[in-house]
This record gives sequence, C-alpha cells and structure tokens, in this order.
Amino acid sequence: MKAYATFRDLQHDLFNGTLTCKDVVTHHLQFIKSHAHLNAFLSIYESEAFKRAEQIDQRIQANTAGSLAGMVIGIKDLLAYQDHPLEASGKILKNYLPPYSSTVVQRLMEADAIIIGRQNCDEFGMGSSNENSAFGPVLNPFDTSRVSGGSSGGSAVAVQTGMCRISIGSDTGGSVRQPAAFCGVMGLKPTYSRISRHGLVAYASSFDCIGIIGSNADDIARVLEVIAGADTYDSTVSSTEVPAISLGASSTASFKVGYIPETLDTQALQPEIRQAVLETLEKLKTNGHQVRPVAFPYLNYLLPAYYILAAAEASSNLSRYDGVRYGYRSSEATDIMTMFKKSRSEAFGKEVKRRIVLGTFVLTSDYHDAYYTKAQKVRRLIRDSTRTLFTDVDFLLMPTTPTTAFPVGRQSKNPVETYLADIFSVQANVCGMPAMSVPCGKDNFGLPIGLQVMADDFQEQKLIQFSDLLTRLN
Repeated sequence: MKAYATFRDLQHDLFNGTLTCKDVVTHHLQFIKSHAHLNAFLSIYESEAFKRAEQIDQRIQANTAGSLAGMVIGIKDLLAYQDHPLEASGKILKNYLPPYSSTVVQRLMEADAIIIGRQNCDEFGMGSSNENSAFGPVLNPFDTSRVSGGSSGGSAVAVQTGMCRISIGSDTGGSVRQPAAFCGVMGLKPTYSRISRHGLVAYASSFDCIGIIGSNADDIARVLEVIAGADTYDSTVSSTEVPAISLGASSTASFKVGYIPETLDTQALQPEIRQAVLETLEKLKTNGHQVRPVAFPYLNYLLPAYYILAAAEASSNLSRYDGVRYGYRSSEATDIMTMFKKSRSEAFGKEVKRRIVLGTFVLTSDYHDAYYTKAQKVRRLIRDSTRTLFTDVDFLLMPTTPTTAFPVGRQSKNPVETYLADIFSVQANVCGMPAMSVPCGKDNFGLPIGLQVMADDFQEQKLIQFSDLLTRLN
C-alpha cells in the first residue's frame, strides 16, 4: 500500500475500489510488528481488526459506510473499550475488562473506524516520558536512547511510525502535545468539556481532556467532528454546537498572533527551539500576519498551581482503587486496613504514589487553605489573564517543550526536572483552553521540535486551520 498524505486521499481510493480496508489493516499491522521494539502497543486486536475491515468493506460497497470508514486508530490505555483490557499501564488494574465502552470509542466505532490496539502510557497518565509504565518505557523512534514523551508516548510513537493513522490520547498537563512534539507529529488538546470523558480513567478531573494525535491537521479535524459534542453520560460536557471542523479549503485569513517574551528568554529553553520559534514568527510576519509580544504576569505560577491542584484531584480520584471492588488485591492482607494499605502500596508505581502523597498533603485540614484554596484562586487569575489576551490576538504561540526528547533514565535521577518539561503546556490545562503542538523542524541531533499554538475557548476550527498553515510555513 502506498503512503497517503491524508485520510481524505486514502478514503478516496477506498470508495473507488482501488483499495480495501483489509489492505489498510494489513499495512498498519506490518508497521506494528516491525516497530515492536519501541513498545508502543500493549494489546493488538489483529483478528478483530480484520473482521471489522471486512464488514466496513461491505458497507462501502453498499454506500452505507460511516465518515471514518477505514481509519485505523489506536487508543491509549486509559480509555474503556468493552471487554478489552484496560490497565492504565499499571498493576492495580491488572486484567481488568471494562463492561462498557467510553463515549469516544463508541462514536469512533459507529463512524466505522477500526480500533487496532491499546497503547502504552505513563501509569494513570502521570508522567512526561512514558517511563512510569508498569510495562516498560516507550522509546523514541528518532533515537531509541531517548524518551517518547508522556503520558501518551505510545500514542505519539504509533502515529509517527505508521502503526496507526490516528491515536486517541489524554491530556491533563500536556500529555498529548508533549509526546507529539518529541515525536514530530501533531497533537490536539481541545477545550475542556468539548469531548466527553465518560469511560476515561480519571487522573485530575478538572484538567483531564481527551486529545487526538495525527500526522496532519485534516485527519485530526475529521476525528474531532465525530467524537466531540454533548453526552448524557458526562454532565461536564458542553452543549456548544460542534461546527464542521474539517479543513476542506485552507484558510487564507490574516491572523493576529501573540507571544509571551519570557517563554523565549528563559535559560531553560534549548537554543534550537528558541530559534525555531523566532523563525516561525518572522515567517508569519512576512506572510502578512500580525505578530506582537503580549504581557502575561503569571508564568511562574503555572506549574505550582497545576501540580498542587492536579495532585489533590489525583489523591481523591485514585482512592477508589482499594482492593475491595475490582483490580489488584494483596495476597498478604489479614484485615481490611492491611488490605487497603498493602494493595495500594504493592500495586501503585512510584510516581503515582508521589502524587497521591502530595495531593493528600495539600488537602489536609492544616494545609488546605495555604495550598489548595490558594492554588484555586491563582488558577482563576491565570484563566482571566489568559482570556484577556485573546481579546487582542487570535492565538498565543510558544514552544511546546523547553527541550527536545531527553535521555531515558533522566527522570529517575531528578523527578523535579522532569516536571519542568510541562512548563509551557500546562497553561492550556489550567485555563481549559484548546492548544495544539505542530512540528517545527529538528535540533542539532535530528530530534523533532514542537511549536504550540493556543486559542480561546471552543476555537478548535480556527486553531486547526492555523496549525495547518504553520505546517506549510515550516
């Protein structure tokens, strides 16, 4: 099978009969097997994928196929798919089979997408390197001594190497955009509440977003049209109408682009990334777009506010894993209290324990006001300040990450340094606004650089169009 730049091109051949869904599945399975050493997939649904391919081929012939007919998709190991393993890349949910599918998976299936397998990630989505998985790290395809990014590392690697057309991940503090940047693909975190979280394993419920990783903007737009929108199973989902987001004709509009100078002046920023961002800003000016610096006074408060609040919510959400109802139960338990303690201490990984402890600490009565309440107030200030910026500009442009992919093993030496990898990505999660990482060249070692674009609430259509424009500029 030849390489197709977009799913639109691939589907054209599917519908005119020169290609079959079975051919497409065979193609992606070959790449999954040839790249098995990268550890991107935890489960591969080979026989099931072929069966669905045959069914969809029949629907194509009968002109009854869905909008995503023939699209091969991988799902992060945080999304429920009925009677398929869901383990959150940890031990505490070992061998768990959900009795229902998440809303996102259900909508993909109804649109005739093909789920090819379950993808490796940081345990419970907690990490920026995909080294916190109980099943081992996912390696970067550009340099296997480097990390893939996290927590959706397996999802980004799968798209980059052609193991699937689209990956569905989750983004709590950058977990779609950061691995997309490290792997040279596109990653969208939509507006909070744009996509139902029903069937997504919860980490921090007021931050969690289901996101999309793809190789081009049009593919991502087509998937977003299908999975976004109101859902009776999730009361937090917005009822805002989902527009026709697919690109079709590319936008020729002139945009107002803002950038925060401090994001480019920090010594933590890798020089090649700074240069890539500056060159992109100059290209935008040359092509008739307005580019201006903007003031944002809360940059240094983003990470503290995020980690306090996210850890507090994680402490609450993960309290349900107690060995009583489902999941891992310690064989050494002698009474109910030792069952709680031993089950959780034996099955949770180090990073998950670290965040639970931090979250429990900031929620204690002695420190609740000093940390949690204050962080909530800071979050409000950050959101209000960011929204004010979008009264003057259409987009904020900044690096996705301060560095390109770092070496495997660095996180275990200095976890705090790894947390700093989220310094640019967490703003979109704290504010609940949409953001997208776009490939923007490579560094001196040949590792991909990611450029992040952020927009106002529910502006995904404009964000995707602008991101497509950036890929053509670069």
